[in-house]
Amino acid sequence: MEEQPYAVPDNWRWVKMGSICQFERGITFPKKAKEKEPSEENIPCLRTTNVQEELFTDDLIYVDKKYMKNNPAKLVRANDIIMSSANSRELVGKICYINELSFPMTFGGFVLNIRAKDIISEYLFYFLRHEFLFDNFKKLAAQTVNIANINTTKLSNYFIPVPPTEEQNKIVKNIRSLFEKLDKAKKLLQNIVDNYELRRAAILYKILDYYDGKKVILSDVCKINPQKISTKNMSDDIEVSFISMSSLSAELGTIIESQTRSLNEVKKGFTNFSEGDVIFAKITPCMENGKSAIVGKLINDIGYGSTEFYVLRCNDELYNRFIYHLIRSQKFRDEAKKVMTGSVGQLRVPRKFLENYNLKLPKIEEQKEIVCILDSLLSKEQRIKELAEKILQEIEMLKKSILARAFRGKL
Repeated sequence: MEEQPYAVPDNWRWVKMGSICQFERGITFPKKAKEKEPSEENIPCLRTTNVQEELFTDDLIYVDKKYMKNNPAKLVRANDIIMSSANSRELVGKICYINELSFPMTFGGFVLNIRAKDIISEYLFYFLRHEFLFDNFKKLAAQTVNIANINTTKLSNYFIPVPPTEEQNKIVKNIRSLFEKLDKAKKLLQNIVDNYELRRAAILYKILDYYDGKKVILSDVCKINPQKISTKNMSDDIEVSFISMSSLSAELGTIIESQTRSLNEVKKGFTNFSEGDVIFAKITPCMENGKSAIVGKLINDIGYGSTEFYVLRCNDELYNRFIYHLIRSQKFRDEAKKVMTGSVGQLRVPRKFLENYNLKLPKIEEQKEIVCILDSLLSKEQRIKELAEKILQEIEMLKKSILARAFRGKL
């Protein structure tokens, strides 16, 4: 009794895994034996990268069948459980279940094939998944310099709670049903998260491209990189705000943190800006990611930042949040990307592109109304995305809870 990890119903029994399943090690072969294309002489070989929540077969390698040494046990079968037995500490012990096979395949030396006997295979799979999700295999694995390994001897002595066969079937059926519903919800929620940028781009495009106004170029209504403020009569020790490129959130379009520096540190070699200015990343990939923000309150009303920012200072005809949304739009960034100059990895948007950028400019009151609509819609989209991400995390927690209850006889 004292060896039992936790209490289970009276008609259950604790057994060692070695008594209810067998372990089959993967084949070994030299690195040069890997092939990218199938042929009559080779066979797909599963690696740790193929072990996802479900078997991932879009990235297969192929090896000559001779490395299997005519051993049929090295072929993957339906109802096998494939474990990533040599991997990073975070991923060691990850498993997937083989429901059915579309074609023959084998498995390599860093994965382990676990075959059930005297137990329902899917019940064993869900138990192993429970152990992985609760990080129990991390404790079981031996750590080398770069990799963690699960020893089959330790696995053989690993305890598993086993109910009668009829109850195993019932547990599997319940878990499968609950997980199918959760996975359906997860797919819908993930679609919301994945399509957030597309929806945001569509909102900006539809609103910013369908208003009317007088035609201007940006330099008519906006100073680009205006002259630095004079610091002649200021103490070099005065504190000022400093904004680095990493301080900008590409997703939110806001300054997430600013630093405090002395004027002496930044007055030479950095870009100067003031409250209300729009800063715009001109270097790839920051520009393509939409790194832009409106400068808020600054320490002693002075701000400096990366020389990779353009500073846009609006006149009375241009609302700063209007131009901010325009330069954050996918349409604007795509146009800017076409004219970028410089070396690969250090491409920049030319100043002349900004100065000569054509736009239709409504009256200032209309700009503010357009921005009000945009801010409302984009804020709702952001909240929807954040809520979807939160529920996705809760789904994973719920799956862990379901498994924990299942293997204590409480599902």
